[in-house]
Amino acid sequence: MALVHTSHFQPRIFPLKGTQDPTEIDRLQDMRADVTLNRTKIEEIGREGVVDWRKGSPAVTLSLTQLEYGSIELFAQLANKAITSNKVENTEFKTSAVDIVGYKTDDDGNFLSSIWYPKFRLSGLGLNIGDPDALVERTFTLVGEDEITLKNDNKYFIYKEFNASGGSPETFSVSDPTPSQDPDNSGQYLFRVVRVRGNTTTELTHGTDWSYDGAGTLTVNTTNAGDVIKVYYSASSYISGQEPFVANDSDLSGILANSASIYLVDTSNYLYALQSVSVDVTFDRFDVKEVGNEDVIARGVRDTTVTVTLGRILKQWTIEEVLRGVAGLDFGKIDIRKFQDELALIIKLYENSDKSTFKIGYKFTGLAATGLGTGVGLNDYVNRSATLTGESFFITTDENQL
Repeated sequence: MALVHTSHFQPRIFPLKGTQDPTEIDRLQDMRADVTLNRTKIEEIGREGVVDWRKGSPAVTLSLTQLEYGSIELFAQLANKAITSNKVENTEFKTSAVDIVGYKTDDDGNFLSSIWYPKFRLSGLGLNIGDPDALVERTFTLVGEDEITLKNDNKYFIYKEFNASGGSPETFSVSDPTPSQDPDNSGQYLFRVVRVRGNTTTELTHGTDWSYDGAGTLTVNTTNAGDVIKVYYSASSYISGQEPFVANDSDLSGILANSASIYLVDTSNYLYALQSVSVDVTFDRFDVKEVGNEDVIARGVRDTTVTVTLGRILKQWTIEEVLRGVAGLDFGKIDIRKFQDELALIIKLYENSDKSTFKIGYKFTGLAATGLGTGVGLNDYVNRSATLTGESFFITTDENQL
């Protein structure tokens, strides 16, 4: 059997809430999964060997690295917002969830399988400008409980969406392709049926809210006109005339560091001589389970931590002057005890280095300086770093919002 090269691994994202269509994940550079099965060995006094293994819910961490290319699409999908949105705020990731699916084809062109990460939640993200010549990168960390490989007669992960006219019950034709039976659940063919009614998304219960006859007919027991029914299943073939992954040749391939403008507090304080910019966002997730159920029943975030690290060659004291609140005053003393808080970092990214076409921006607010560092090496230039910490941010494609 031929191997699977990364050029034949095609990633897609499916938002759980709302009616936004799934999309491919563009400019992805790296995707890694770390799976912990959470199995506990049970032994007892008076007996040699293992009595049994208790199986807890697995813990799966999914890490994505993506080139910054000036599109807000992935942020919007992770927040379960329309990809036409021009702004995504940190609070919008609290209750959102997505399915990530990788479609695998070998070097001989044979489709092998789909790897499915269902109902994953964003637990962190980052933005990194490694040096003045680097491509700007984004990173994302998601958490969930499952990794499912679909293969053989179930090798294609399929998503369908239907508009309800209203009925009790109402039927829908689930075909092209016809669902394959779930190998783990005899007589079941659909993994999930979801109803979107207005701004409310509800996962419907099999046997109570819906049924499937095994021959292409889905019955939803109660619908209202305007409901959207979302159906997830596996099949031996893909949707006729469609491909899981459509190459994006219209957006930028990537954005270089020379196309970035970095400001502290506001756009009057441009930061010069920067060598690196690193932003790390961590969500302290509070995803709730319950006794008698292995699934997460509610999603939330207790707290958000934003850590910004700015590295530069020591040429000017602009950062320290801004932190002290004396920028532009030709002030003669910088006392770290008097540094201000409630600061903002603004990152503007443009199409190219002439900075005439704005593409995307990041604004991190409520920041306070939490650390400074100075490096003095033999026969080298003095370098200086500053670390700021906060908890709020947004991403936008509208420069006026920055």
